[in-house]
Amino acid sequence: MTLTYLITGGTTPDGLQTDVAIDTDGNIAHLGQGLPVEAQHTLDASGKIVLPGLVDLHTHLREPGNDDAETVETGTQAAAKGGFTAVHAMANSNPVADTAGVVEQVYRLGREAGWTDVYPVGAVTVGLAGQRLAEISAMHDSAAQVSMFSDDGMCVWDPVLMRRALEYVKSFDGFIAQHAQEPRLTEGAQMNESALSSELGLAGWPAVAEESIIARDVLLAQHVDSRVHICHVSTAGSVELIRWAKSQGIHVTAEVTPHHLLLTEDYVKTYDPVYKVNPPLRKDSDVLALRQGLADGTIDTVGTDHAPHTAESKQCEWFVAAMGMTGLETALPVIQHTMVETGLLDWHGVARVMSANPARIYRHEDQGQLSETGGLVEGAVANIAIYDPQHTFVVNPTEHASKSSNSPYNGMELSGQVTDVFYRGQRVVADAQLMTPYRHN
Repeated sequence: MTLTYLITGGTTPDGLQTDVAIDTDGNIAHLGQGLPVEAQHTLDASGKIVLPGLVDLHTHLREPGNDDAETVETGTQAAAKGGFTAVHAMANSNPVADTAGVVEQVYRLGREAGWTDVYPVGAVTVGLAGQRLAEISAMHDSAAQVSMFSDDGMCVWDPVLMRRALEYVKSFDGFIAQHAQEPRLTEGAQMNESALSSELGLAGWPAVAEESIIARDVLLAQHVDSRVHICHVSTAGSVELIRWAKSQGIHVTAEVTPHHLLLTEDYVKTYDPVYKVNPPLRKDSDVLALRQGLADGTIDTVGTDHAPHTAESKQCEWFVAAMGMTGLETALPVIQHTMVETGLLDWHGVARVMSANPARIYRHEDQGQLSETGGLVEGAVANIAIYDPQHTFVVNPTEHASKSSNSPYNGMELSGQVTDVFYRGQRVVADAQLMTPYRHN
C-alpha cells in the first residue's frame, strides 16, 4: 500500500499523541504512535490538534444569483481555511433552491470547486414564500440527494404547511430545519427586545417570537414522529424548550452560531450594522445559557450561519442594512475562546459538536467519523483539520477568502489557527494557505 502523507506528533481529540497515515485512496490507512511506515510526504503536527474535518449544517454560499457577495468557489475556500470539509448551502439563492434543477446546479458547482463537500439545502416552500410546498421529493431524488430542507431567512409560519413538510420528509428520513421567527411578533424588529432597544430607539425582537415557534414545531414533530432541526438558537428559553423536548423523546436537534456564543446586544450600541443579524444578538444571560446548552448536549452542533453581504448592504444606515455576518474562517477560534478556554468543552467535545454531531444529523457516512473515545477512525475517509491552538492573531476580514468582509470580529484578538486541511486525502490547505483543490471523477 502506497502512503501519500504521514502526519506525526499531533494530538487527536482523545488527548493522545497519534500519527496518521493517509493512503492513495484518500483514506486513513493507519493510526498509532511512532508508526513504522514511510510516505511520500511527512507533516509534523507537534503541538497541534488533529481533528476530523468540520461539518457546517448552515452556510450561505449565495450562488446562484448573488455572486457579488459570495460564490460556491469563494465560500468553500473560506470553509476550507476554517477547517471545514463539508458545508450545507442554504436555499435562499436567486433563484431559490426549490427545484431539482437548482439544487443540482449548486451540487455540481461544489464538486467543480473541490475545496469541500457541498450539500444543497432544499427550500421547504416555493420561493420561500410560505404558501405551498416546494418539490421536496424531486430534490431528494435528484443527483444532489437532498435530505435537509429549510426556508432559512424566513420562518415556515403556517402550522399546516409545517406539519405536511414534516410528514413528507419522514418517508426518506429527511428533516426540516426551521428558522424560528414568528413573523407577526417581529414586524419591523431591529434588535433584541429589551431595555436597551428602548434606549436606542430600535424596534424590539422578543425572545418569545423564537420560542413560540420552537414550542409549536417540537409538538408537531412529536405528533407526526418526524425530525425537526432548530436553526441558530439564540435565547435561554429556547434552550429550555429543546431540553424538555429531548426529555420527551421528540426527534429534535439544534444548532447555535459562534456569534451568539460570544457577542451580546451591547454591541448594538455602536449602531454599526456589522452587528445586525437574524436572530439578533441577545443578553448576557442568553449567551451563558447557550454555552451551557452546547456543553451539556441540549444543543447538538455549531452552525456558522455564514452570511456574506456586499459592502453596500452593510456599510449603510442600520435600518436598511442587511442582516448577517461572515463566520466560516473564525468559527473554530471563537469556539476555542467561548467553550474550550472557559472549560465547558475539551477537544473531544469540540470534535463532537463541530464534526461528529452535524454529520450524524445529516446521516453522512464519510464525514465526521470519530471514535467513542474521541480518536480518529482507521479506514475512514481522510477528512482532517489540523489546528494550532497556541497561535494568536487579530481578525482582519480583508484577508479572508470570502468575497465579503462583514465579520463582527474585525480587530478582535483571538487564539487558534487551522494550519492544514485534508479533504478526501487531498491537502487543500497547507501552512494556513489554500493549495490544490480535490478533483472529483
